[in-house]
Amino acid sequence: MTRHDWTFIRDRIAERISGGAYLDGQKLPTENELCAEFGAGRHSVRRATTALAIEGLLSIEQGRGTFVRSVPSIRYRISRRTRFRQNLTSQGFTPSGEHISARQMPADPVIAAALQLRPDAPVHCILRRSFANGVPISLSRSWHDATRFPDLGTRRAGGQSITDIYAASGITDYLRKNTTICARRPDPEEAALLDQHPDQPVMVLQKTDIQREGQPIGYSESIWSAHRVQFSIEMLDDDEGAA
Repeated sequence: MTRHDWTFIRDRIAERISGGAYLDGQKLPTENELCAEFGAGRHSVRRATTALAIEGLLSIEQGRGTFVRSVPSIRYRISRRTRFRQNLTSQGFTPSGEHISARQMPADPVIAAALQLRPDAPVHCILRRSFANGVPISLSRSWHDATRFPDLGTRRAGGQSITDIYAASGITDYLRKNTTICARRPDPEEAALLDQHPDQPVMVLQKTDIQREGQPIGYSESIWSAHRVQFSIEMLDDDEGAA
């Protein structure tokens, strides 16, 4: 059999995934079996499967094998009232979240400036992971004034949403002041938590939430798996868009 270039192997496997011959969660044939099928060496097969893992179509699990991964196609709407759960449920996805850690720390200059606090003021730092249909799509680190929201860390660890915590403090509505977006490679911990290849890029969104009067109430940095989500920036105020 003719020895195929690794790109040929990559494209054939991708076609089988898109065509349904390989289903989500299915284990691929072994490396030896793929080598025999395509008349190729191990290097070509590994390069092909690694490329597909970087694209998010495969998950290579050490000691277990290579598996097909479903990729949610999420169009995430960013507006002045962006809400995670509403974004996903409106597209038919089931949203969920996982609390990872909560701690208090002194605000560094960036956080202090975003929240209009004095340097080193105590803030809650919350790390969470978000899912769509059980697939991890983002990590979020958020910071809030620990004096204004003294039990926020405990309540977030208990599963309460930030919207409910705000409401309990008398904040019935809040807006997104700004959003900054950049791309980079994830660090090893981020790649592991997002269950993606370390060479896949992530999108990093930094934002500040404010009350309608303009007072900052929360600052966060979210790290999104770039191949699972695309962002739609809404230019109009939500009230205008609903008119």
